[in-house]
Amino acid sequence: MNLLDLSETLLLIAFIAYLLAILLFGGAIRHKQRDVSTSNKHWGNAAMVVTIMGFISNVGYFITRWIYAEHAPVSNMFEFATAFGMFIVGAFLIMYWMYRLATLGIVALSIAVLLIAFASMFPSDVTPLIPALKSYWLTIHVITTVIGEAILAMSAVAGLVYLLKTVSFKAPSKERFWLEVVMYSLVVVIGFVVVTATFSSMHYEAKFSYIDKEQQQAEITYNTPPLFGMHESKALKPEHMQPLMDMPASINAKKLTTVVWSFIVGTILYGLLRLFCRKPLAQVVQPLVKQTNITLMDEIGYRAVLIGFPVFTLGALVFAMIWAQEAWTRFWAWDPKEVWALITWLFYAAFLHLRLSKGWEGKKSAWLAVIGFAIIMFNFVAVNLIIAGLHSYAE
Repeated sequence: MNLLDLSETLLLIAFIAYLLAILLFGGAIRHKQRDVSTSNKHWGNAAMVVTIMGFISNVGYFITRWIYAEHAPVSNMFEFATAFGMFIVGAFLIMYWMYRLATLGIVALSIAVLLIAFASMFPSDVTPLIPALKSYWLTIHVITTVIGEAILAMSAVAGLVYLLKTVSFKAPSKERFWLEVVMYSLVVVIGFVVVTATFSSMHYEAKFSYIDKEQQQAEITYNTPPLFGMHESKALKPEHMQPLMDMPASINAKKLTTVVWSFIVGTILYGLLRLFCRKPLAQVVQPLVKQTNITLMDEIGYRAVLIGFPVFTLGALVFAMIWAQEAWTRFWAWDPKEVWALITWLFYAAFLHLRLSKGWEGKKSAWLAVIGFAIIMFNFVAVNLIIAGLHSYAE
């Protein structure tokens, strides 16, 4: 077994351990609600042991892949998503050591599991870095950014738990609607995994020629039935499904197609879950947070932003601009990734301003934390997968 095979095995072990830990944390919460303190302690301890084992395995994956690739494994969608999941679990372990809250584990580990499942749908091959990425700034910029985003994700974890605890489902409301939108978004990620895995198992391929941004002819292979075509696309084999419409050169129609398929399948899955549960999904999971201390959740969410914001600032803005100057001889070029990094920074700056100056605590702060993480994920998923730019190498 070479290092690459070992790294993939370690990642699989981490994924399974996180799944098991979610179930154990669920057991800890159920026993706590029944006031069975001894059993609750045993379940919680078992959950933490499994989580730590999974995290060690995850770190092992990261290190062995780094050694094999000879560069930090954060250069594409597969590597970044797995690193993101790993650092979220690391941030959770620190939070649990400080606060001993099993509820955080269920949400944080669920996000990590979804990120690893999301990553598994992308090519995991180790490929040589393109010239723009052959710099030690790859390690400094990207790893600092993902650590900052992982810490900020913990503010969203605490905020989501806060909202699940405080939002009432007795009558329709805007809060109830938007909380359910969050649950729907998580199901859409599952839809992405289902779509990609299904068509991959079918070995589906549809090849097209198109005109790229430089007005050069190129070819592209779709792995899902093409809903949208690349700019001036033409099918290389007439028997393939024709796109419904062509997109401008600035849009990656192949990735847009995958995203739309994910929404279609995710919506179907969500509808089936609603029919099975006969209630909103947020209401289904609400009993898990029944005994949560919302004051503590508010404190955790705020502290996570206080720590994560400066780390994100260093990674996503300061180090990014230094690397941009070195690689492209300019600090800023209004590339889509740069713009959304700035939007993310401005949002969390506004978060801290509203919290400190306007007294936006409790439910308002929780909603801001969840919205902030939604912006991070939009930058990670939609901007990477759909909008073409200088960062489009992040396949």
